[in-house]
Amino acid sequence: MVQAVSAQSRRRAQLTAPQTNGPVPVVAAPQARLLESMTMNSSLMNRAVKFSIYLPPDYYVSNRRYPVVYLLHGYGDNETSWVQFGEADRIADTNIKAGELPPMIIVMPNGGATFFVNDYQNKVRYEDMFVQELIPHIDSTFRTRTQREFRAISGLSMGGFGSLTLAMHHPDLFGSCAALSAGIRTDEGFMSIPDDRYNLVFAPVFSGPAKGDERLTVAWKRNSPITLAKSAPEGDLSKVRWYIDCGDDDALTVGNSVLHMALLERKIPHEYRVRDGGHTWTYWRTGLPDALRFIAASFHQ
Repeated sequence: MVQAVSAQSRRRAQLTAPQTNGPVPVVAAPQARLLESMTMNSSLMNRAVKFSIYLPPDYYVSNRRYPVVYLLHGYGDNETSWVQFGEADRIADTNIKAGELPPMIIVMPNGGATFFVNDYQNKVRYEDMFVQELIPHIDSTFRTRTQREFRAISGLSMGGFGSLTLAMHHPDLFGSCAALSAGIRTDEGFMSIPDDRYNLVFAPVFSGPAKGDERLTVAWKRNSPITLAKSAPEGDLSKVRWYIDCGDDDALTVGNSVLHMALLERKIPHEYRVRDGGHTWTYWRTGLPDALRFIAASFHQ
């Protein structure tokens, strides 16, 4: 009996308590905002291509569309490296929550050892896949803004090379490009790479086994950011906002400085940074926030 009375008392208290007429809060089921090693079947590559994707904090509680950054990895890495070693998801979360960056989607595709371009035999067509299949797949699967000013590309080392080359080839697709420690070389530097390293890393993409000026193939010239900076139409180069950042202790600083001078000579607006550091994850982790802020300036226009 005592139990019944207490239950009645509680019920009466509930009924007589002041009621609010506001909507009942709906709590969304928690959903992962970092999706690692997703796959997309590619007919151009004749295999599945993996990518990881970071979604901003409010993705699942809004219906808005978001700008996109394609963030490319270095040689020997894969679609998980920018998260595993670069902490890209933590950096984005922290800066978005602090109001330093607008909410954005970050796509991290696996480029293998392709340099993110088509190889010299046109058998491994990574660039074609990226433009014709991956970007449309991301735009149709996630709530992206699809105009070029809301799409950017960035990357480190081999991915810095890929980001520059893809943006120079496709200025109609990307509003900005931020290259960190980009793997770019002058023709002289390319010819002087030791044979063992050249044949392992570069030959499969640019030439097959080759020495000296035999390495300066059509594929190399078509994809070299320095060559493109000197030869691409000024109107195309000026469409993209460029950001170049390479450490003062990095052997690649030579190629990056030559690229900077080639753009200067043609009066192509760009940002050029030399910070203290080498070819390390510490350099890239500390450089990513500024690179993303540079990119985000396009998203605000």
